[in-house]
Amino acid sequence: MTDSTSVPTRKRVSKPALPAKAASPKPAAPAKPARSSKAGKKVAVAAAPEPTHRHPNLGLAPLDMTVGFPAAADVLRRDRVAIAANALVTAVAADPELQLRFDDAGLRQLLHDAEILVDRLAISVAANDSRPMAEYAEWIGPIFRRRGVSLWDVVAICEGIREIATPKLGDEEAAAMGRALDAAAEVLRKNGRLGGDGHKRNALLKWLYRGV
Repeated sequence: MTDSTSVPTRKRVSKPALPAKAASPKPAAPAKPARSSKAGKKVAVAAAPEPTHRHPNLGLAPLDMTVGFPAAADVLRRDRVAIAANALVTAVAADPELQLRFDDAGLRQLLHDAEILVDRLAISVAANDSRPMAEYAEWIGPIFRRRGVSLWDVVAICEGIREIATPKLGDEEAAAMGRALDAAAEVLRKNGRLGGDGHKRNALLKWLYRGV
């Protein structure tokens, strides 16, 4: 019978605990912009620009006849017959050939045209806006072309209106009237350069381009 010898057991020696490493600070993450909740937040909407035209078919309000110089417009309407007559005389004095290009009926028609120009000018002065005069100058181009009236003659009448009406108005009122007349004259001169206008042309250019 064999002796049972006890086998000595090895004691497990525990290793000494290593010192804990200091945690290195992590770089801070960039802050994300806070998301704005759509609910309850009003987004500012830029106001639409004011329209450059006020056509009634678009439902837009007409020109305000009180923001400009309504008193000066009343003066122009009141004296439109005298202003138109003296403006035509001034235009004839600046260009004596103008009177030779028309008979009596044609001159009377030009006088009536000058009165309408003064009425339209009064609208521009009352609203302090040159667009009514410029639009009218654009509209009347084909009409004068059919009548054989040069648009340069209409420009001369506009200049006559300026000379006669300026002393009747104040400085600011005259400046508003001048802007309206300048806008109309610019349109008339531009359309007067088109073929078919009745103004006197350069004889050499007329001969060179006689076939055009």
